Amino acid sequence: MSALASLQLPTARALTAYRPYWAQRFGTAPCLPMSRAEMERLGWDSCDIVIVSGDAYVDHPSFGMAVIGRVLEAQGFRVGIIAQPDWQSAESFKALGRPNLFYGVTAGNMDSMINRYTADRKLRSDDAYTPGGEGGQRPDRASLVYANRCKEAYPDVPIVLGGIEASLRRIAHYDYWQDKVRRSILVDSKADLLLYGNAERAIVEIAHRLGRREPVESITDVRGTAYMVRSAPEGWSEIDSTEVDRPGRVDAHINPYQTTSEQAAGQGSTCAKEEGTAVVAMPTSRRVVMPPRERTVIRLPAYEQVKSDPVLYAHASRVLHLETNPGNARALVQRHADRDVWLNPPPIPLATAEMDHVFDLPYARAPHPRYGDARIPAWEMIRFSVNIMRGCFGGCTFCSITEHEGRIIQSRSEDSVLREIEAIRDKVKGFTGVISDLGGPTANMYRIGCKSPAIEAACRKPSCVYPGICPNLNTDHGPLIRMYRKARALKGVKKILIASGLRYDLAVKSPEYIQELATHHVGGYLKIAPEHTEAGPLSKMMKPGIGSYDRFKQLFDKFSAQAGKQQYLIPYFIAAHPGTSDEDMMHLALWLKANGFRADQVQTFYPSPMATATAMYHSGLNPLKGISRDARRAEKVDIVRGERRRRLHKAFLRYHDPANWPLLREALQAMGRADLIGNGKQHLIPSYQPVAAARARRATEAPLPKPGRLLTQHTGLPPRALAGSSRKRSRP
Repeated sequence: MSALASLQLPTARALTAYRPYWAQRFGTAPCLPMSRAEMERLGWDSCDIVIVSGDAYVDHPSFGMAVIGRVLEAQGFRVGIIAQPDWQSAESFKALGRPNLFYGVTAGNMDSMINRYTADRKLRSDDAYTPGGEGGQRPDRASLVYANRCKEAYPDVPIVLGGIEASLRRIAHYDYWQDKVRRSILVDSKADLLLYGNAERAIVEIAHRLGRREPVESITDVRGTAYMVRSAPEGWSEIDSTEVDRPGRVDAHINPYQTTSEQAAGQGSTCAKEEGTAVVAMPTSRRVVMPPRERTVIRLPAYEQVKSDPVLYAHASRVLHLETNPGNARALVQRHADRDVWLNPPPIPLATAEMDHVFDLPYARAPHPRYGDARIPAWEMIRFSVNIMRGCFGGCTFCSITEHEGRIIQSRSEDSVLREIEAIRDKVKGFTGVISDLGGPTANMYRIGCKSPAIEAACRKPSCVYPGICPNLNTDHGPLIRMYRKARALKGVKKILIASGLRYDLAVKSPEYIQELATHHVGGYLKIAPEHTEAGPLSKMMKPGIGSYDRFKQLFDKFSAQAGKQQYLIPYFIAAHPGTSDEDMMHLALWLKANGFRADQVQTFYPSPMATATAMYHSGLNPLKGISRDARRAEKVDIVRGERRRRLHKAFLRYHDPANWPLLREALQAMGRADLIGNGKQHLIPSYQPVAAARARRATEAPLPKPGRLLTQHTGLPPRALAGSSRKRSRP
């Protein structure tokens, strides 16, 4: 048997394999308590664990605090919730008394900075996760602030950080709002542990070990966790990250443009594409002996280095993304002053039975009663939807899904999904028979994954679908189609819509799926995300070419017509993404006009912490192609900086808005494309300006740049102390 053929994902203890904590005798709470009065009604004198969250408490499996709370409750722990506390003092953090085991701290379902600011660093007036949609109910960098207040409230209680905000800030990271590299959130929060990725497996183990009175300082071996340490423990082999990133026979960074078979060929071996055959056999000659992976740690450049050296920052980002497969990832360490941030390898994905366990827990499926009739917009949006899977193997460089949830798909069983639909039908107030979504991070990745567990455990590619569909990827949509059919046949269900992002390049591999979708599961419009039409920006996003969209549209239109329905695709596009030139945006605008699209809302690139595209934005280099100080080897990336150039890129997406015409005229003239200005069908924008639009522009916009300056200089604004942006879409 070859070395690779014997590889498998490491085993993990099942969530249901633990002996319940002694407090299980208190039973299940209707909703996890938010007050001492509720605790007393449950017969509790204290909470074992208190979860602090920046979101309002909605007891539903789409809300992270509810999932973690119910999972811990099922283990026998008494869990209380402090939702959206007043962070001006520590008093609100004492509302439930001193936790016996630990505080669990999260900013909520969204990063607090992305939640609070637009892509142009303007403060939002609303918050979808707050009763009444009211803004201002959470602080900037909420995880950090909450952790410090918990430490003030009860200094001796361990603090465990989790959620997407902490997950994406686990190492030194570029902060778009301050335009600088910040330290790991572990350093500033003074938390004892940080959980990254899906946290159920780690939080259950940590809770039981603390319940056995193990010191939190001794819990250093849990996957998916990070902690501070003075020095590396004994028995570990340390590798400098520059050795990993340097081209070499064994540990070269895998080219994301290669298939697994091409990688194998480069090693002088083969990779079978058929199931049941041998996979990669590594050659025995010139084999480099590496220390055991499970006892190897890779040292990233220190915070003090990456904060002032964009090249080293891009290198650190590249190495971190290389070490993300739970089947082969090694531990990482990064120095911050006199201490190290130590990152254990990623968590082992949940098995189907474990996913069912998590989603079958007794959620109230409603906001906590304390909110009365107040409307919580995020809850209204998902109250009749069902999450069928986790993870995404798309690997889009601007997206947080793969970075947070991983690229191995974790699917629920068909029975579990159908039970949840029936629970919505029978228990959720206001249900009219329509399931608003049956999806997840990606609508059509349910039960799709690598054909070979060995290849999956060894693969280091950032995407299974870029630059094309990997030949080792199972693309069978059959299980999803069968579930759709059973779901819509349930009594009391009139229609099931699919609203999650659709990976259309994957869907074209299954015309039967597109037919099922167009015939039964679209309510007139289907949103999908080509993101761009031009090869330059698409290569920096790791998205397929527009030809994949065209093939999907052809099939979608065909099956819609066969079903006797007039249905439309609504494509999403991103402005100002790294690698996007002004000419790229012009060509996208021409494509939009030729296809009759007029975008009402425009999404501008949002540099979220830790994303590969953010490393591009900060460094001006492309980590996908390798990092080097040699300008001949490194690929530079065109970065769209400055308010005016970002405004131009947004204006191209809204070419039809008269308020944008003056800016577009000046830009087109500077680009030598005045031929696109005129009053015919072949022109992009007219030569005239409506009087009302001109007045509105003068009243709201700064003076326009001179034509010769527009495309040659980025007039960036000075960084603001608490700058922010628009919500970053997390979609395939």
